[in-house]
Amino acid sequence: MDAYDRLDPQIRRWIREQGWAGLRDIQADAIGAIMEGDGDVVISAATAAGKTEAAFLPILTLVNGRKPAGLSVLYVGPLKALINDQFKRLDELCERMEVPVVRWHGDAPQSAKSRTLKQPSGIALITPESIEAMLIRRPSDAVRLLSELDFIVVDELHYFMAGARGLHLASLLKRIDAMATRPVRRVGLSATIGDLDAARAWLRPGAPERVTLVESRGRSGELQLQIRGYVDHGDPPSEDPDGDEVHGEGPVEGEGAEEADDEQVARPMPPPPVNARIADHLFATLRGQNNLVFAPARNLVETLADGLRSRSEDAGLPNEFFPHHGSLSKDLREPLEIRLKEEHLPTTAVCTSTLELGIDIGSIASVAQIGAPRSIAALRQRLGRTGRREGSPSVLRIYVSEAAIEDTTSMLDRLRPGIVRGVAAIRLLAKRFVEPPAASAELATGLLHQTLSIIAEKGGARADAIFRTLSGPGPFASVTSADFVALVRHVASKEVRLVEQASDGTLMLGERGEPLVQAKEFYALFESGPEWKLVVGAKPLGTIPLTNVVAVGNLVVFAGRRWQIEGVDERRKVLQVVPHKGGRVPMFDRRQSEASHDVLVAEMREVYRSDDIPAFLDATAKELLAEGRQAYRLLKLDVVSTGSDGSDLNLFLWRGTEFSAVFAVVLAMVGLNAEPHDFGVTIADATEARLDAALAKLRSLPMAEWDRLPDFITNIQAGKFDEDVPIELLKRFWLRRNKALIDDVRTSLRSWTSHGRG
Repeated sequence: MDAYDRLDPQIRRWIREQGWAGLRDIQADAIGAIMEGDGDVVISAATAAGKTEAAFLPILTLVNGRKPAGLSVLYVGPLKALINDQFKRLDELCERMEVPVVRWHGDAPQSAKSRTLKQPSGIALITPESIEAMLIRRPSDAVRLLSELDFIVVDELHYFMAGARGLHLASLLKRIDAMATRPVRRVGLSATIGDLDAARAWLRPGAPERVTLVESRGRSGELQLQIRGYVDHGDPPSEDPDGDEVHGEGPVEGEGAEEADDEQVARPMPPPPVNARIADHLFATLRGQNNLVFAPARNLVETLADGLRSRSEDAGLPNEFFPHHGSLSKDLREPLEIRLKEEHLPTTAVCTSTLELGIDIGSIASVAQIGAPRSIAALRQRLGRTGRREGSPSVLRIYVSEAAIEDTTSMLDRLRPGIVRGVAAIRLLAKRFVEPPAASAELATGLLHQTLSIIAEKGGARADAIFRTLSGPGPFASVTSADFVALVRHVASKEVRLVEQASDGTLMLGERGEPLVQAKEFYALFESGPEWKLVVGAKPLGTIPLTNVVAVGNLVVFAGRRWQIEGVDERRKVLQVVPHKGGRVPMFDRRQSEASHDVLVAEMREVYRSDDIPAFLDATAKELLAEGRQAYRLLKLDVVSTGSDGSDLNLFLWRGTEFSAVFAVVLAMVGLNAEPHDFGVTIADATEARLDAALAKLRSLPMAEWDRLPDFITNIQAGKFDEDVPIELLKRFWLRRNKALIDDVRTSLRSWTSHGRG
């Protein structure tokens, strides 16, 4: 009651009208933390625990009736859909309190943004990319809107703590601080934080002690769980030349049908493809409820959604299964989100990570995941979507396929890594483990991006002033003045021409820099890749990153339907399509695999060493787990480090993806070609004797030689703007970022041999 009584009377009246029995613990604690102190706050609680209200009820109380012109609160979210959802949650309350609230992103109404520009006040809900666009295109308006802020609320804080977008937002927050007339308090919201100290340090670099942590005291509910195993015998052996799927090699009409039938009897057909069997189970299990099915790539999302729709049609039932991914237009995504939230019709969304973050989609009966998890943080986030109603359990199904064992099956496949990783992930979920954020590999590209942006915002700026703005505690803390000088000199060179220097030392955008910064694609720091737009009539369906050649008459699957291409506009990258009943799935770009943390790989090894058979495995998964453990013991992987696989040699490191990737680069220094994987590295055309010789050579390598390690990386230009960054600077940043791992590798070399460790 003390917390409730401190709220604005209008807010208290609104709470009573909502029929709340009282404030939740997270809301009462957040009211105290925000209203009693003047520091920053991290609010950590499960999905649907009321984090938005925990932040905004006290914030609205504090900013109501404030006098300074300009926005009082800036809410930053990673997705337009999340911003739209939060706008709906805040709009009624803000209207009652006469606090303006506006959505500020590319799909939001321009009229509301125009009103805010004329009379800036209240709350703006915005993405990092729209902040960037505001600073570049409307620098004077940005000062009017942002210089008098009281609060910046960062939603989905865990998402921004790693990767390019997190680095981008952290840079923007420093620039907003630089234009602010007084310190702006920051409030971070998150459902999944593994390293609370890292969260404090990200939210307030240089002064994490100023950040108060508010955690929910709520207990976890019941979890109903199953891991389902599948043996993948491969897809049917043939497809017709027109692209229509041929399911097996059964009898055909006309001449030769009798012979084909005899052959069919003599040679049994393999089971249906794995995806078809998974779709059968999803169709039989999920109908009649609201569910989420997470798949690792858009092609699989489309394949499953199309298969589930076809099964509905074949059964004469209304379709309940719809795709959801980032390439779909908002006209296709938003109706699905509304349908899920309203719960009038049973609905299953087959999605990538697009529905992983905190968009309100109502009560979800169950979550399914295709493939074993690599990220425990993502698994926790997804699991938080189900079991939100009082007394309802969280329901999770994980579908894992493993290759059928044949004479040519690799050693790694015999270990059944998917099933073992799935069991390890559930163990870590029970231990409440969450991966800490990893250092961003886009540091150089972010430094160049923000340098060009500041020059555009200021209409020209001196190098020392730019460096002062970006350096110090925060995303570019490791960047030295020498690093920055090297970057500026390179981008001002005659070969690059991104910037040029006036006689007084002011940096201005150069011949290539001006059009680069003015392009809409510049605002985002992440690389989106070339996309083709699909259009039926005059209506856009969305975009797909096609990698295969397409032509008129080809068929594609998109938005859970099949389409035939009627026209191809190469210049504009537009495919004109019409509905079609048959066809095969297009080749979408495959998403880069998520990294596996050291702790997950170590837990996988413990699963191999154990004898327990988890009750949450189905019969096939139990068999696959037993096969994996048997292979582990036959290979004696508790005592040996290597195993031959044809002409290749597997070196088992039992470390995470990042360590194995660095180890592969180290081996390249002595002429070994290695590929990292879940267990270590696979070395091409190698023997144990050759590996031992290489390890011995590495142990005696002078320290100076280790500085040459980045010379052996083939893809060091990983960021969006890295092609315009000097290679030597990229190498320098890579060495700094991986210094601890490199030292770890050097230490490990003292004990690794081809026969074992220690």
